[in-house]
Amino acid sequence: MTVSSSTLSTFTASDGDNLAVQDWSVPEDLPVRGVVLVVHGLGEHAGRYELVARRLTSWGFAVRGYDQYGHGESGGKRGALPARGRLIEDLTDVVDSVRHRMPDGLPLILLGHSMGGLVASCFVALRRRPIDALVLSSPVLNPGLNRLQKLLLAILPRIAPNLTVGNGLDPNLISHDPAVVQAYKDDPRVHDRISGALARFIADGGPMVVQRAPKWTVPTLLMYAGSDGLVNPQGSRDFAAAAPSELLTARCFDDLFHEIFNEADPEPVFDCLRAWLDARF
Repeated sequence: MTVSSSTLSTFTASDGDNLAVQDWSVPEDLPVRGVVLVVHGLGEHAGRYELVARRLTSWGFAVRGYDQYGHGESGGKRGALPARGRLIEDLTDVVDSVRHRMPDGLPLILLGHSMGGLVASCFVALRRRPIDALVLSSPVLNPGLNRLQKLLLAILPRIAPNLTVGNGLDPNLISHDPAVVQAYKDDPRVHDRISGALARFIADGGPMVVQRAPKWTVPTLLMYAGSDGLVNPQGSRDFAAAAPSELLTARCFDDLFHEIFNEADPEPVFDCLRAWLDARF
């Protein structure tokens, strides 16, 4: 089997800002089964999903990822959020673009990790556009703020919404694999900035998604880390308890850290994802 290829390009969102886009194609000797749109997490970029994209393309799914506003190679101040719904609006624009270029009849699947899981689940909860399925990886559905963070969140969004500060995330907690941690630390496109406005979006978005979970309409695979030191897994548990059981498949990987696809042994995670996709597409 031939190896899939990837291309880099620029997408102009409806607000005029440029978003960096990366596409991974399915090998020519495989039929295309669908398209997966990857939404990355806080402080990172779509290029970190190379291994995920290679797996998906080898299974017949074309992949598109994009750098969210204020991240990676896209426009915007690092970690800032100029408007409350900006990340959801950008995802809507990208979904429209993907739909426009997709052959009719192919399924479109969103795959969101961490903050990207929050953005993708907000997109579904608000019913911005129809999609065929949703995959959530360690989504931020319960930020688990400490007392100092709650105090800052109560003040900063009002007095200085786009003042950025360190996000406080410990890179050593993303994975048990030291090579993954070091690559994250050395990556010039990774940043640790967050603004009060972005923190407010994260803090408000998770509870909104959990509140709307009983009326969920999209088949969803929820995979989360039971030993997550960066995102409170209780948010995923609350969502799983509230969402319709006929639409939701939830799997907790008890011993894994936050980046479940980048763990020392990610095979159980990929096996879970492939089995779920094969059962539906």
